[in-house]
Amino acid sequence: MIEVVIPTPFRRLTGNRSSVKVRGKDVAHLLEELDKRFPGFGGMLFDAQGQIPPHIKIYVNGQDVSSLQGMATALKSGDQVVILPAAEGGDELPLSAEQRQRYSRHMVLPQWGEEGQRKLLKSKVLVVGAGGLGSPVLMYLAGAGVGTLGIVEFDTVEVSNLPRQILHHVHDLGRPKALSAQESLADNNPEVNVVVHACCLTNENALDIIAGYDVVVAAVDNLATRYLVNDACVFLKKPMVEASVLSYEGQATVFLPGRGCYRCLYPAPPPPGLMPTPAGAGVLSIVPAVMGPIQAMEALKLILGIGESLSGRLLLFDALQMEFRQVRLRRNPACPVCGDKPTITSLIDYDEFCGSAASR
Repeated sequence: MIEVVIPTPFRRLTGNRSSVKVRGKDVAHLLEELDKRFPGFGGMLFDAQGQIPPHIKIYVNGQDVSSLQGMATALKSGDQVVILPAAEGGDELPLSAEQRQRYSRHMVLPQWGEEGQRKLLKSKVLVVGAGGLGSPVLMYLAGAGVGTLGIVEFDTVEVSNLPRQILHHVHDLGRPKALSAQESLADNNPEVNVVVHACCLTNENALDIIAGYDVVVAAVDNLATRYLVNDACVFLKKPMVEASVLSYEGQATVFLPGRGCYRCLYPAPPPPGLMPTPAGAGVLSIVPAVMGPIQAMEALKLILGIGESLSGRLLLFDALQMEFRQVRLRRNPACPVCGDKPTITSLIDYDEFCGSAASR
């Protein structure tokens, strides 16, 4: 039996089924059987001369039959045939049988479907950091089928990373995290294009790197990089998915272009030494394992255009109380970066900005 994927305009003839099983020795025979089983199908498929019109494409196992043997293309049991009229995306390549199987649990979700999966496969997400937060973010985005994942990470794998940085393993100790992450993601989903930026994000490279992506996920553990990513995203009008963790607590939000930024929440960093660092205060490994997937979910929602993002809300997580709370965020019209009259219009020295906070 051959699986035939039915386009939306044709589904009224198939009882609203998105795919059917039909016998056929070749494409021509298969289409004849389809018309016999579902009267009227051929009338929608063929033109007055009995030919497939140019606005309808037929694919066998992901290949256009025009590049094979046309209507005489032989079929065998287990093959997949996709009928794709222009209204369903024109010449856009359909999902392969393997992709349909891999993403089947997602594609049956309301507001997701095949169109949503195609959006993901064409999307580009940059994750800054491949540590405690970045590890689950990258794993879930790769698993969901994001087509291109960029990783910015300059650090190497240490044994203290292993309890919470699930992309890395004992055999990766001493290796660059970016390469370790790339290999782990390839083991999970080899179709994903993983672009490695094995460097520290700086004023010299931030705009060039971030410009090539649709969504930026800030999974960093230091304030200087967080402010740098924020300002670059504002200047480039890129959405930023932000999270941080410390001890038993975490927080997450989303900053959309024109609707506020990290500086609206924290206009300036705290004085050096005032706030504990993850190295000093510790991080329970479960906390980034909770907050990272929340970042991944927010990135997916932005790509698919579904649900309500965390924009305008700060989600707070307390692991000891097992409690989630929310506080409202508002864009600050006086924000020096995204305000009505910004005073910072280019990247600054963020190490100095964060290190000199005590004098402010």
